[in-house]
Amino acid sequence: MTLSIYRPDYPRPQFVRQDWLNLNGTWDFRFDDRNEGEAARWFDAFPSNLRIEVPFSYETKASGIADETAHPYVWYRRTFEVPAEQRDKRIVLHFQGVDYLAKVWVNGQYAGCHEGAYAAFSFDVTPFVRPSGDNHVVVRAEDTESGTQPRGKQRWRGANFGCWYVQTTGIWQTVWMEYVEASHVQSVKMTPDVDANAVRFDYRVALGASPKPLRLTTSISMEGELIKETTQLVDRAAFFATVDLISEKREWRAEYWSPQNPKLYEVEFVLREDDRIVDRVSSYFGLRKISIVNGKVMLNYDQLYQRMILDQGYWPDSHLTPPSEEAIIADIDAILAMGYNGVRKHQKIEDARFLYWCDVKGLLVWSEAAATYEFNDEAVERFTREWMEIVRQQYNHPSIVTWVPFNESWGIGNVFSDKRQQQFTEAVYHLTKAFDPMRPVIVNDGWEHTVSDILTLHDYEQYGEKFLARYKHIAGIAGNELAFNNWRFAMAQGYAYRGQPIIISEFGGIAFTDEKGWGYGDQVKDEEAFIARFRSITQAIKDTESVCGYCYTQITDVQQEINGLLTEDRKPKIPLETIRSINLS
Repeated sequence: MTLSIYRPDYPRPQFVRQDWLNLNGTWDFRFDDRNEGEAARWFDAFPSNLRIEVPFSYETKASGIADETAHPYVWYRRTFEVPAEQRDKRIVLHFQGVDYLAKVWVNGQYAGCHEGAYAAFSFDVTPFVRPSGDNHVVVRAEDTESGTQPRGKQRWRGANFGCWYVQTTGIWQTVWMEYVEASHVQSVKMTPDVDANAVRFDYRVALGASPKPLRLTTSISMEGELIKETTQLVDRAAFFATVDLISEKREWRAEYWSPQNPKLYEVEFVLREDDRIVDRVSSYFGLRKISIVNGKVMLNYDQLYQRMILDQGYWPDSHLTPPSEEAIIADIDAILAMGYNGVRKHQKIEDARFLYWCDVKGLLVWSEAAATYEFNDEAVERFTREWMEIVRQQYNHPSIVTWVPFNESWGIGNVFSDKRQQQFTEAVYHLTKAFDPMRPVIVNDGWEHTVSDILTLHDYEQYGEKFLARYKHIAGIAGNELAFNNWRFAMAQGYAYRGQPIIISEFGGIAFTDEKGWGYGDQVKDEEAFIARFRSITQAIKDTESVCGYCYTQITDVQQEINGLLTEDRKPKIPLETIRSINLS
């Protein structure tokens, strides 16, 4: 199943326009190890000595360069032309991801700067573009080894170690352009309300200089059938509308989204200036409700037991960048085939196309921030700014059911007792809830929680009977009377368990015997031993009262970490149906 609005490889599938230009492909490229390019005005005359395949970082084989050494400053250049039929429109240049600090010039003129590896950003480059002939876009990316950058699993010591992998530098997601009128729809925040069988649209519209009146029509349909339509006079840049979804055409009921029945409403926004259409945007939303009732996570009005798998989103030849949309779909299909209903995206903000396919196929997602590795004023500012960009950009996806800004005290190493670090986590929690009150927020996943809607525990115990015995005392663990996982505590000092749902959000990590890589606990020698251990620990969690979900580590091997259910190149180590039968038994 897919949606009528679907466009293969469209980089922003929840806000689709017809007129766009993909700028991926071969770009001129140069390292700038002495950081001389800006002073030498490389944005005017670019001294290229390499070529690179965008959107793959230079560290990857897919880029055509495959240099894994650290180069903190890199430059890119390519040409483009504006189609004749678009020359009277505004031209918006989009970057889905550049790691870490990006500066952009068009035809030698500075277009703007963005800081943050995992958030998308855009510049209106109309003033700098020549309407006919070649135009040149130049990008300078700066990616130092600073621990104040939200870097996630990217190494910073010059070589892989533990669970840290080859760094990603520069452009690592799609670069593209679209063409819009001066008056156009900038964004729409869509908030489902299951209790009222309605959806709220918060619109933001760019108002052109024309004195003619603007009207915005919102049309909602499902499976090709028009459900509701509303038109509003646009008298200011920001406004909202709430639309009831009950319809006689749908037997007086609304359609709820769930993993078992991932029904999606399609929606079209048409902006008119008098009778002339000046913008048309296609989108979709899911009507669903995530809530916590009596220590259980609820989806709509049913208890939700989450069977998740950890996914770090690495590929052997392209690292953090999905090699294709087909590769994204294949991973999701494998997860579902193994009987999991959710995925915890670990230390990475994934490609928007991944979230689209999770929406369509009904795979739940925990969206987790990439961590910093220092705590100071700069780290606080950098993390908070980028995290809120991400929450805003991903808000409309129904598959996202939980926000995870912090993991295992990374970047907040003294949160157990340091009041300032605790206040930082509280601030991020409340900022997230201010923008999105409808989803749970986890602070700090794995242990040492401060304010958190779910209590999550990481435990790599390899024997099911020991696991079951330990969590017979789960009230003592939640109440900080007992330590777990190498003397970690569930709550930070000064905070108390308040009856939140409890989920074992990391466990397993079983690896086959291999001297070149590592997993958690003892490595197993054969398939029989793997299945026995996997079954034992999974069943122990399912048999533990008060636990309402789990997340197994992990879907694939990642470089030196060989504890995936699939190899790096996505070959199953264990038959998928065997994993499925254990998960669903």
